[in-house]
Amino acid sequence: MNGFKIIVLAKQVPDTRNVGKDAMKANGTVNRAALPAIFNPEDLKALEQALRIKDRFPGSQVILLTMGPGRAADIIREGLFRGADSGFLITDKKFAGSDTLATSYAISLAIKKMEPYDMILCGRQAIDGDTAQVGPQVAEKLHIPQVTYAEEIGEVTRNRIVIKRRLERGVEEVESPLPLLVTVHGSAPDCRARNAKCLLRYKHAETLTEMQNDSEDYLKLHQIRPYLNISEWTVDDLQADETHLGLSGSPTKVKKVFNVIFTAKESKILSGSDTDIEELMKELIGNHTIG
Repeated sequence: MNGFKIIVLAKQVPDTRNVGKDAMKANGTVNRAALPAIFNPEDLKALEQALRIKDRFPGSQVILLTMGPGRAADIIREGLFRGADSGFLITDKKFAGSDTLATSYAISLAIKKMEPYDMILCGRQAIDGDTAQVGPQVAEKLHIPQVTYAEEIGEVTRNRIVIKRRLERGVEEVESPLPLLVTVHGSAPDCRARNAKCLLRYKHAETLTEMQNDSEDYLKLHQIRPYLNISEWTVDDLQADETHLGLSGSPTKVKKVFNVIFTAKESKILSGSDTDIEELMKELIGNHTIG
């Protein structure tokens, strides 16, 4: 067996653990400049599953694919430092404001350019949206099987894969043919740390735009070592229909972004009487805690 070609979908997300008053723009999109950018946690877990397959099957390739502004190349480098082989950045101002439908459309076009492949791995959901829609939507657009909530990838052959899924009330094992898309659950093992050799090998990996903006001239180095080039794809490269991209291609609109802070309230002691229970239910419904 010559190994597998594994595409890992990764997203650079704003750290939503500290949402402030400037976290949202007037047009209803997230103000990413106001929040620190991080590698989406569940996408990191998907990367670990891909790297484990690479460890088991020498000759496998792990390729990162992300969509975002130029700074999203940071998470491709982070993936390279941990053991990935290469990465692609989908970037264009015309992608700005894309919801899950527009995002999955662009990603599916990019994946078609990368054919053939054996499997696509991604996190179950991103912490800036929590919709868990992009992975399944990509699978539907590519017309391939999908397995969601994966916690561990078991046996893998050229024609089939066995996956353990984490469900609300337990786990189950499912089998699927290849190629397929897998979304990885937050209960999956954490991603390995950066590898020192990979860090030294890829520390100058950059996109063409970054090289053009860089004050240091690494152009010759990138010509000698082509693995340092992080490819960039625009709308034109994907030959995308612009009506399906950005705000115009996004039926979902964000009305408000805010930080929920749970605070302790006064306690109430109830007896077992029906009257006390009924009064509590009326109070909870009246203040919209429930209902």
